[in-house]
Amino acid sequence: MTNVLWFKQAIVYHILIDRFAGFKSGDWNKNEFLGGNLKGITEKLGYLKDLGINTLWLSPFFETSAYHGYHVTDFMKVEPNFGGIEDLEELIKKANDNGIRIIADFVPNHCSKHHPFFLEAQNNKNSKYFKWFIFNKWPHDYLCFLDVKELPKLNLDYPETRDYIINAAKYWLSIGIDGFRLDHVMGPKHFFWKYFRKEIKETFPRAVLIGEAWLEGIRFKHLKTIQIKNKFIRWLFRRLLKGSQDSVQKEYYEELDGVLDFRFLELMKTHMIRNRALRQSEILRSAMNRHFAGYPKDYFLATFLDNHDMNRFLFECNNDIEKLKAAATIQFQLEQPVIIYYGTEAGMTHNKPVVVNKPFSDLEARQPMIWQNPNFDVFNFYRELIKNRG
Repeated sequence: MTNVLWFKQAIVYHILIDRFAGFKSGDWNKNEFLGGNLKGITEKLGYLKDLGINTLWLSPFFETSAYHGYHVTDFMKVEPNFGGIEDLEELIKKANDNGIRIIADFVPNHCSKHHPFFLEAQNNKNSKYFKWFIFNKWPHDYLCFLDVKELPKLNLDYPETRDYIINAAKYWLSIGIDGFRLDHVMGPKHFFWKYFRKEIKETFPRAVLIGEAWLEGIRFKHLKTIQIKNKFIRWLFRRLLKGSQDSVQKEYYEELDGVLDFRFLELMKTHMIRNRALRQSEILRSAMNRHFAGYPKDYFLATFLDNHDMNRFLFECNNDIEKLKAAATIQFQLEQPVIIYYGTEAGMTHNKPVVVNKPFSDLEARQPMIWQNPNFDVFNFYRELIKNRG
């Protein structure tokens, strides 16, 4: 962990590229590109430096069939809607010049059904890419990300597939990316992650690897697509087993440098929102202490209050700014990396809830950044939190 200690002090700003800066037109509540791009982010580095963050987390910038980037059609190219490789390189250079590192969202478990490798495998059983995927019954019955047919699952047990994905990760690190937020780490096997870590760290020892291991929305039919330990027993007794989210997060110790701390968010919601517990701060702090005491000291638990897959925290608080401030204060007092989802520092909220497994309801939490009307009180509050943490 010595080589990635820089991440312990990380204040990460999480950006959905298409929705942050540079967007021109379009309805945010439609599942389409709005025009946000890498150049737009570069132009807003002054704003980010003024806020005080020291790390950017970019949503997937690879060639994609969807605005959010998670439907990858080429792991080795920049999505044209976001710009070109030169725009990414310029962003990296100017961010670094301002003391800001960049981590990228990387998606090794699956790709888009429009990826040319999958199209070839689906059209030709003798294709060299046939073994890159897991067909139950060729050509239309295949494993995918959970049950999302648009996202066929990559066969990372097959050496050619595994090496291709790892080489793609190395390529982006070679041009200046400082690490990865690894999407859906429960999809690939633990053996893959051990191999992935070994390969990455040999060449890029300072690259940080942070996993997303989230149990929310997992149904029985999804278990065949995930690789956590004792998954059937865990799922069967999930309501009786306390700390299920914690135990899944711990599985990736010594495979990854850390994980996104969904359990932290559960505790925050329970104590700060559902119990209306501003007066119960000591109870919350005690629960937090027990939570963090259960993990190795050399394992990052990156904390966050919201992200692109869930309700914004302010929405959960019924738009009570004081509760958001109280939650952020606790978050910043912890000795863990801090993540701020774009717009949280500007008081962004929404009108309808995000519902897990309901198509496109997550668009509520992915509205364009409010550059015209930010809440300066919240912005200044976050700026002071960041300044005082340093």
